[in-house]
Amino acid sequence: MRAPLAESTVWLVIMGGMVATYLTRLSFILLIPTERVPQFLRRGLKYIPPAVLSAILLPELVIQDGMLDPTLSNHRLMAGIIAALVAWRLKNTWLTIASGMLALWLLM
Repeated sequence: MRAPLAESTVWLVIMGGMVATYLTRLSFILLIPTERVPQFLRRGLKYIPPAVLSAILLPELVIQDGMLDPTLSNHRLMAGIIAALVAWRLKNTWLTIASGMLALWLLM
């Protein structure tokens, strides 16, 4: 059983991280007027969310038991490819999630 102090500390850290992240993002909206941001920077900012998502997901898909496994026997990678194809063709978030989960479940 966990000590109450340790559990409350975890929640405090999570909430602090949330506030820090929110304030960081909000500062760009409040402190820098849109017209002062150069056009090339505005174009580049569009690519940050997919880049971050890729950086989070790719290691989960290609690393198995601490080793790189980009083979067809990697079930997570195959489910990810199926989900990516569904996302590309149908452009539906819920179907993408459902197809990836179903593919992983069937492959396992």
